[in-house]
Amino acid sequence: MTEIEPIALRELTTLRTGAAPHRMLDATTTPELISALREVWQEGGEWFVLGGGSNLFVGDEPFDGTVIRILTTGIEELPSPHEGRIRLRVQAGHSWDDLVAYAVERGYAGIEAMSGIPGTVGAAPVQNVGAYGQEIQETLVEVELIDEHADDAVVVPAAELGLGFRTSVLKHHYGEVQERRAVILSVTLDLAVTGDGGRVVRGDQLRRALGLEDYEPVPLSWVRARILETRAMKGMLLDEADPDTRSAGSFFQNAIVSEAVARTLPAECPRWKVEPDLDAMTVIPLDDYYGLSPRAERPASMVKVSAAWLIENSGIRKGFKLPRSRAGISTKHALAVTNRGGATAAEVSELARFVQSRVHAEYGLLLQPEPVLVGVEL
Repeated sequence: MTEIEPIALRELTTLRTGAAPHRMLDATTTPELISALREVWQEGGEWFVLGGGSNLFVGDEPFDGTVIRILTTGIEELPSPHEGRIRLRVQAGHSWDDLVAYAVERGYAGIEAMSGIPGTVGAAPVQNVGAYGQEIQETLVEVELIDEHADDAVVVPAAELGLGFRTSVLKHHYGEVQERRAVILSVTLDLAVTGDGGRVVRGDQLRRALGLEDYEPVPLSWVRARILETRAMKGMLLDEADPDTRSAGSFFQNAIVSEAVARTLPAECPRWKVEPDLDAMTVIPLDDYYGLSPRAERPASMVKVSAAWLIENSGIRKGFKLPRSRAGISTKHALAVTNRGGATAAEVSELARFVQSRVHAEYGLLLQPEPVLVGVEL
């Protein structure tokens, strides 16, 4: 590891906010990363790891702790126990979109709809990244991680990560205590080998995004190109010349509500049913078993509703800005809070709170921030 002169976090995050931290370390290999973490843990004090900085909103005051930059890279191909599939073990600091490009080029399917998502591979399971109905949990096998203050790294199956809609046990949600404080070192995915023949696209959300009407196989490269084009039109591809891309991506999560709550919203509000886990097991302690299993209760049906629609229909249009503020809603995508040039974290927070208040007043729903917040209150 290398201790470097701290760099202002506004230069390392896509939302462009944040001063230089008290201390900054660079780790370019897994041993260096583990060594840096152990040193920081032994010394005590605040810390966090930084990958691509694309899902981070940092406050204006200098972070009084250590920031460890994860700069590890590398992809290793491994055999899969499933016929017609391959496994990729990828270092945490590797660019997510570079991984997608690597997979698409070789005909490995399962993550192509997530083309163009900024950030690193190690951050992807933390957030359970997804786009157009495709999520990393569909292909994630396991992660190698090290828990805070632990001596050694461990391999954790995907099933133990509590993966849900844009969440996991590793994510620090705003206003909540992190369930498991750990750092991912590598990620293993299991992908389908399609070769040059392409793949039939099944998901309705992805099919709509791609404009597909039939069920003929399409090349993965075609899917990737269309997704990149779509993201660019929404300002979701990083571009130094485009202020709409100076954001943390979608600032607010789509709301997950009960069917009863969804019925109170206008019929034109886009919504998607969230399928319950029908394979969940009930474990009954042997001492409590009397020959009869308890009646299984059907999980409550939940619905995902469009936060972008809620925002726009609460009166906040694309391009909206508060007076004298340098923060604004993207001109292309209502979910993105953007830095129009030199905006402080305070200005971004003020706009985010205004959006929350308008949606809550109009529809009774409090939108939750999607980025990880450091030194910021909403």
